[in-house]
Amino acid sequence: MRGIRGRQHTGGKAEWRVIKDVVPYLWPKGETDARVRVVIAMGFLILAKVATVITPFFFKYAVDSLSEEGGVEATWRTAFLVTPVALVLVYCTARISTVLFAQLRDAVFSRVGQRALRRLAIRTFSHIHRLSLRFHLERKTGAMSRIIERGVKGVEFLLRFVLFSIVPLMLELLLVLAIFYWHFGGWFALAILVAILGYIAFTFAVTEWRVKIRKVMNEQDQDANQKAIDALLNYETVKYFSAERRETERYDSAMVLYENAAVKTQTTLAMLNFGQTLILTSGLAAVMIMAGQGVVAGTLTVGDFVMVNALMMQIAMPLNFLGTVYREIRQSLIDMGEMFTLLETPPEVTDATDAKPLRVDTGRVVFENVAFAYGPDRPILHGLDIDAAGGTTIALVGHSGAGKSTVARLLFRFYDPVSGSILIDGQDIRDVTQESLRAHIGVVPQDTVLFNDTIRYNIGYGRADASEAEIEEAARAASIHDFIMSLPDGYDTQVGERGLKLSGGEKQRVAIARTILKNPPILILDEATSALDTSTEMDIQSSLRALSQNRTVFTIAHRLSTVIDADEIIVLDHGRVTERGNHSTLLAKGGVYADMWNRQETSEAA
Repeated sequence: MRGIRGRQHTGGKAEWRVIKDVVPYLWPKGETDARVRVVIAMGFLILAKVATVITPFFFKYAVDSLSEEGGVEATWRTAFLVTPVALVLVYCTARISTVLFAQLRDAVFSRVGQRALRRLAIRTFSHIHRLSLRFHLERKTGAMSRIIERGVKGVEFLLRFVLFSIVPLMLELLLVLAIFYWHFGGWFALAILVAILGYIAFTFAVTEWRVKIRKVMNEQDQDANQKAIDALLNYETVKYFSAERRETERYDSAMVLYENAAVKTQTTLAMLNFGQTLILTSGLAAVMIMAGQGVVAGTLTVGDFVMVNALMMQIAMPLNFLGTVYREIRQSLIDMGEMFTLLETPPEVTDATDAKPLRVDTGRVVFENVAFAYGPDRPILHGLDIDAAGGTTIALVGHSGAGKSTVARLLFRFYDPVSGSILIDGQDIRDVTQESLRAHIGVVPQDTVLFNDTIRYNIGYGRADASEAEIEEAARAASIHDFIMSLPDGYDTQVGERGLKLSGGEKQRVAIARTILKNPPILILDEATSALDTSTEMDIQSSLRALSQNRTVFTIAHRLSTVIDADEIIVLDHGRVTERGNHSTLLAKGGVYADMWNRQETSEAA
């Protein structure tokens, strides 16, 4: 996807940059409520970890109180009149407190996390709509949807697990090391420290290796998903060529590569789990042996021996997830990097800093010496001049690739000219806001794509605040109201994905109706009937003529019979104007237009 191959978030510096991008969502500026929630959540996190590390002490005291040993524990018990039953109850209360504080932490933070995800999703969605037509023509919908999906999930994972897994784990490890050093001595703390450092080093090393495999797996998953979406979007084409088996094999070839990467991921996970267990168990064995020797020597109690085991088991649980959490964080950073790279893709067409709303009086449109190229090696228009007075119809004709549709795209400002200017009532369209420009231009495209919603929604898309009566009036003007009312669900009829439940002519009438509802002073008809049969085209032409009344119209035509009433016909060839004039004038010239006309007349007569 060329459009999002900018800065790639890989490597240490880039990963920190991704984290920096996320921080404002976690600590939003000017939102006291969100910040208070973060502080309270962190407070509950600390309380949960304190409760976790002191729980083994109550377990130790309960064990010692049930043993025959005296000493410090017996004195402590006598002084505070603590019974074994009370110690067990305190131990259970501490365990409950650990869970309670953790759940309170999640409950308080959930609003911050979900709001951050919503804002990031909205920002991404909005940004994608601001990107240029060139980007969307080159994009792969399936691949891009995966990038967005994984990126948003990555942010969610990072917010939750960095705050509530990595930070608590570090805090807990420090507290446990302090307890071992304070209560058992430096050798115990050193043994635990060596085991933890060895565990972390092994986990990170193997996980880095696994991240590379996981990245390959993601790429294959993305490729397989793109192939699946391609096949589903082109369902009819697949059927036309009986290519079901071919598409299945194509999908399977991508899934085979995904399968191989997934198997590697699983086998390396098994190796990681075994290595982690071996290191942690070795550390446990070392401190248990030292604790056992202390019990035999009389320097430690049986409760101490039990507490050593309990502390080790307590840190083993979060450590066991360290590899998974680290891998997911690394993967999340990669996923988020791709999404933030997408967010950093600059729009090709932007509003000027001092852009003003477009004012339309007569609707005069002027192209002054406009040149345009899709790339250095693909020039399209060369010094195009058009002067369309308000309320007139300009027809653009010519062979495929002549630049007809490019003229419409430039007027709608999907692209900016390489040189020259386009004026509407004397205002350069680069000096007005895109929103106001497009609000004054209506388009009826050749390939009408409808939303997978009701007919009412699709017609009403022309103007968001339109009433039911206005929608029906637009449908009548487009000669589709009677057809809609003949349907069982009327205006509530679902049109299906891309409007596939409607015929070509019905979709075109819906497109005309929503443009009538928009009521723009400038209209672009981009080969609006070329895909229809002659009978349907003649029916729709009457709707288009009604739509064109009192508007400045640019009509791009393949069938010349549809433009004979145009005020001016411009014949384009390789981006240059070869002829211009009305229908009768051009026929009298006997040039390119006359030749095209005669060919079509002969073809239709045959």
